[in-house]
Amino acid sequence: MTSSSLEDVTKSGKNIVEILRNSKIGSYVYPVVAAEFANWRDEQRAWRDSAVLFDQSHHMAELTVEGPDAGRFLESLSINSFRNFPVDRAKHYVPVSPEGYVIGDVICFHLEEDEYVLVGRAPTVNWVEYNAKKGGRSVKTIRDDRSPSRPDGNKVERRHYRFQIQGPNAPQILEKLNGGLVPDIKFFHMDRINIAGRKVRALRHGMAGAPGLEVFGPYAEKDEIRAAILEAGKEFDLYQVGSRAYSTNTLESGWIPSPLPAVYTGEEMKAYRQWLPADGYEATGSIGGSFVSDDIRDYYSTPWELGYGFYIKNDHDFVGRAALEKMQGRRHRKKVTFEWNGDDVAKVIASAFQRDDLPYKWIDFPVANYASSSFDRIMRGDRMVGLSMFSGYSFNERCMLSLGVVDDDVEIGDILTLVWGEPDGGTDKTATEKHRQAEIRVRVSAAPYAREARENYVESWRTRAA
Repeated sequence: MTSSSLEDVTKSGKNIVEILRNSKIGSYVYPVVAAEFANWRDEQRAWRDSAVLFDQSHHMAELTVEGPDAGRFLESLSINSFRNFPVDRAKHYVPVSPEGYVIGDVICFHLEEDEYVLVGRAPTVNWVEYNAKKGGRSVKTIRDDRSPSRPDGNKVERRHYRFQIQGPNAPQILEKLNGGLVPDIKFFHMDRINIAGRKVRALRHGMAGAPGLEVFGPYAEKDEIRAAILEAGKEFDLYQVGSRAYSTNTLESGWIPSPLPAVYTGEEMKAYRQWLPADGYEATGSIGGSFVSDDIRDYYSTPWELGYGFYIKNDHDFVGRAALEKMQGRRHRKKVTFEWNGDDVAKVIASAFQRDDLPYKWIDFPVANYASSSFDRIMRGDRMVGLSMFSGYSFNERCMLSLGVVDDDVEIGDILTLVWGEPDGGTDKTATEKHRQAEIRVRVSAAPYAREARENYVESWRTRAA
């Protein structure tokens, strides 16, 4: 019998963990944008030393929610309060399941009185769209999915382009584009600036922890706006950032981008699983790493673990509120950065050149993830004390880093062991070659790791956990 929904997949007779650990989806792809424009090392360096242009137009889904009930509807699905959320603000929006575990996160833009746009990965967009279609609220949605991972030469169209101009030289570039001083836009606030004779909406945001703005508008204007940015940036050493380097900025700035969506369990989520397709993100996404459990709940994350605990506001009713209230007094894991020992990393890489034994799991550069959601065991002796969840190399820091969570008694500076690679030679994922596991020493560090991000971000989800 062919599965038509995620619920069918979970009832297929196989454990859902086994299904996701052996998914054939392949490595996560950042679509359309070139892999490199210069080289990924200089592109990483530029967000610290000069300026970069991030093209975010293709890899995120977008959902417009509009109507008289739009704000109240969105708040009913979110741990965030909407009490102080006027037009021209943005919010890091986090929904949880009825069991209190994170489904995903997106950026929510409040564009007009009754119009919001959610931008991010599919799990949150799916959850919000499903609840909107259930009815009972005066809202309508417009969905614009991420660009295809492999467009095969076909024309790609989106509703909006989305660029970020970041780095120490970004203010000069933006001032040149604007033809004068740029408005003093507060963090996660929006205003308008001039680019190529157009009034362009701009959000104060920073993926790399450096100064800059995110600008967006109709996709038909994309090439014109990009050309103007590149021209203005010539004298300020502006680099376009390709898809290889793009995602590594989060290693320095402290956001865990791909927690497993907590949708696979619970009777209250059954109707949603029946709505989700069998070929969607939730059914085909992959789990990778050395941590193996038969219980899919062991891969879920709470808001506190991801640094989102301070978002939880009980001034409104929302899905999962009762579960979070029960969790409130518990001890929670905390988000950290793991700094990998260089000698141990070199040993893993060197094994690829030795013919007498099975190599260790390959460490790809600059992003080492080989699954949609990664879970590598962090050990203190024989006891697991955490999980590494997103890993890669920072040319700025000259080291491998990963983001993850640890038990609350682990301290900054502790030396622990990361178990790299999967047991029993690896799973059947297409992104996983036959390999053996390696032990890599890691030093527990703050998140964000980069000093620039720690010192220059306003009080936010990135800095609260640090």
